Amino acid sequence: MLFLRTLAWILCVIYSTIPAFWLLIHPRIRYWRSRRTSPYKILLPVWIGMWMVTAAITAPWRRILLYENGWTWIPATLLFCAGLILYKLSHAHFSLQQLGGLPEVLAGHSTQHLVTNGIRARIRHPVYLGHLCEMLAWSLGTGLAVCWALTASAIITGALMIKMEDRELEKRFGEEYRNYRLAVPAIVPRVKI
Repeated sequence: MLFLRTLAWILCVIYSTIPAFWLLIHPRIRYWRSRRTSPYKILLPVWIGMWMVTAAITAPWRRILLYENGWTWIPATLLFCAGLILYKLSHAHFSLQQLGGLPEVLAGHSTQHLVTNGIRARIRHPVYLGHLCEMLAWSLGTGLAVCWALTASAIITGALMIKMEDRELEKRFGEEYRNYRLAVPAIVPRVKI
C-alpha cells in the first residue's frame, strides 16, 4: 500500500503542475513563437523543475491519510477508466502535435484548425477533464491529504489556465471560436434531458 500511495503522490505532483506549465505559455505566446529554437528546450526543464519543487514542498505530508477505506477504489477505478476514455476520445480528432501544444508555441505551425467534432462537440477541454478524473481517482482511492490538496490546487490553476487558453484560441480563431465557446462548455458536459 505504501508503494501505491507514493505512486499516487508522485502522479498528483506531476498532474498538478500541468496548468502551471501552460500558464508559462499562454500569457507569453508571442515570445515563445518568436524564438528560433523550440521553446520546449526551455519549457520542459522548467516543468520538471516544477515537479521537483512541488514534490519537495508536499513531501512532509505525503503519508497523512484523511481516511482509509478499500471501497473507495471502486469509484476511483471508474474515474481512472473515465480519464483513459477521455484521453482516447481526445486523440481521435486531434493530432499529437495539437495535443503537445505545438500550434500554440511554434510560429507558422501547419496544424492551425479548430477541432469541434468528436468529444470536443461536448466539451472544449477533454484532456484537462481526463487529468482531473485521474487526480480525483488517486485522491479518492488513497485518501491522501496531499493528493486532495494537489487536486484542489490543479483545479484553481486549471481554471486560470483555461481562461487564458480560451483568450488565446479566440485570438487565433476569432468568431469561429467565440461561437464554439458559447455553444460548448469548457469541462463539465451539459446533460440533455
